[in-house]
Amino acid sequence: MAKVTRDDVARLAGTSTAVVSYVINNGPRPVAPATRERVLAAIKELGYRPDRVAQAMASRRTDLIGLIVPDARQPFFAEMAHAVEQAAAERGKMVLVGNSDYLDEREVHYLRAFLGMRVSGLILISQGPSEHAATEIDAWDARVVLMHRRPDAIDDVAVVTDDVGGAQLATRHLLEHGHPYVACLGGTEETPTVGDPVTDHVEGWRRAMREAGKSLEGRLFQAPYNRYDAYQVALKILSGPDRPPALLCATDDQAIGVLRAARELRIDVPGELAVAGFDDVKEAALTDPPLTTVASDRIAMARSAVDLVLDDALRFAGSRRERLKQFPSALVVRRSCGCGG
Repeated sequence: MAKVTRDDVARLAGTSTAVVSYVINNGPRPVAPATRERVLAAIKELGYRPDRVAQAMASRRTDLIGLIVPDARQPFFAEMAHAVEQAAAERGKMVLVGNSDYLDEREVHYLRAFLGMRVSGLILISQGPSEHAATEIDAWDARVVLMHRRPDAIDDVAVVTDDVGGAQLATRHLLEHGHPYVACLGGTEETPTVGDPVTDHVEGWRRAMREAGKSLEGRLFQAPYNRYDAYQVALKILSGPDRPPALLCATDDQAIGVLRAARELRIDVPGELAVAGFDDVKEAALTDPPLTTVASDRIAMARSAVDLVLDDALRFAGSRRERLKQFPSALVVRRSCGCGG
């Protein structure tokens, strides 16, 4: 059976192939409603399927957006990737996802792979300083939007959360419960000192503690971001002689690990230990007790990132500071902090 072509659709609809192209691609020129209906009816009758590869070769762009995340197994990045996919679908695009696994070489690998596929744009949730990624982006003259964090090495527009302010909110809230101090479970020695959300969460904790006149000495602990390793760290902290009365965790995954360790050690949360996290992953509402945490508007952030990566007029407007799109954080109060809600 012969392959149905755009010419076949044009003949059946009584129009030109250019008009068929305008209908399929929603532009660049408008098509009268009656003509559009004839073209769509012809496409349906003939079973025509556009050759997306040929379209991409002609336009030098595909209907794809590349998304690179550090680890899609982590709930925060999984939920962020889903929000980006939904936002891209609203713009008629599909998303390719690559996991950098917190490794520079894998980040660069996916940058090259996605840009070589001529994606319409690329959203990068960077895993570190990203000097190599910056070099690669410059070499390709790529359409890139940063999300979640903005490393100093990359000068592209970024969509982020107010991480410092959110951590301040959570720390102040824990202190308002009357605790003599709040300890913090931050990142590891490898956590970047600039531009990293976890670093900013620690900074927000520091600011709130200083505002309250509290000492920071010996109250910052290091742990990987995931719940499994954080659980092991928490076992040591909570079984020691100087167990903190309250603990702010840099991620919800860490906080979930802390809650597991506390339960195993028969430490009552929040009676003997108040806990707060950061990210408001869906699972935070189902922990025992439900986790107080800091939320960002991931859906609005994802839509902003997709719009920015597709629209050059938005991406290149303003200075570097003006091209930092910061969304506010909000405290989500549940029972792990000591509140009754």
